[in-house]
Amino acid sequence: MQTRQFGKTDMQITPIGIGAWAMGGGNWEFAWGHQDDTESIKTIKRGLDLGINWIDTAAVYGLGHSEEVVGAAIKGRERPLIFTKCSMIWGEDRKVTHSLKADSIRHELEGSLKRLSIDTIDLYQIHWPDPENEIEEGWSTLAQLKQEGKIRHIGVSNFNVEQLEKIERIAPVETLQPPYSLVYPEVGEKILPYCQQHNIGVIVYSPMASGLLSGTMTRERIEHMPEDDWRKNDAEFKGARLERNLKLAKLLTEIGFPHSMTAGVVAVAWTLHNPAVTAAIVGTRNTTQIEEMVNAAEFRLKETEIEQINDFLTNNP
Repeated sequence: MQTRQFGKTDMQITPIGIGAWAMGGGNWEFAWGHQDDTESIKTIKRGLDLGINWIDTAAVYGLGHSEEVVGAAIKGRERPLIFTKCSMIWGEDRKVTHSLKADSIRHELEGSLKRLSIDTIDLYQIHWPDPENEIEEGWSTLAQLKQEGKIRHIGVSNFNVEQLEKIERIAPVETLQPPYSLVYPEVGEKILPYCQQHNIGVIVYSPMASGLLSGTMTRERIEHMPEDDWRKNDAEFKGARLERNLKLAKLLTEIGFPHSMTAGVVAVAWTLHNPAVTAAIVGTRNTTQIEEMVNAAEFRLKETEIEQINDFLTNNP
């Protein structure tokens, strides 16, 4: 599988990476419902065997469990690049809060290294700019940890341009992880051009809008989602917005059909068409999904197909 230069880092990454959010399992605030660990480990291994060279996770996914699953999956094999995140913390009550205090980040890092069973994290990211009055302290801490050698590269997720400019005064921002999809295209207006101008590597998350654009989402499936699947209560999965999103998924299915590609592959390819985007995080829960999604690494949309999609967005805001 081809690779791309990842911003200012020394990393060459494949156009898609394995997203491990859902692999954290159920019973926490932002869960996707129950997930079988054995299936998760098989899925990660299959993705790596197919040529993907990086995994994105976070300490908070499953309240530490996603990192444990990733650690188990990479044990005893050539290690892929590991990207994880800090700033979302939890206590015995399993409630998630935010901290960018130096001591908290250092404590989080040690926990992540232990759960992943590795000595160094390739990319450590601030998950959210929250609390905003602590982002300078948090970014200064990541810069110091990089100097200490516990992390190789530093980046952020969900930051806007003003926040990026603020922390750039402390240390260069190497990477950004924003949400980007046909359902959530907003970062394409200001944030992605800023990243391209400043050579900030971009890995986008939720390119299929959390499954909405996979081509397999239906009203019935949403109705039968477990109660601890956060999507069940999300506005894009309800009412008129859902109707619009399912129409968009149908268009992507039609575009993909002549190429023997699914709607999900087309949705990911659309994000990779933006020159500011280095790669996309693809959340998968089984080997069938990862085998389908590796096609997005090489598939390229024609300009006429991009125009079809853009016309839909214009007429269905």
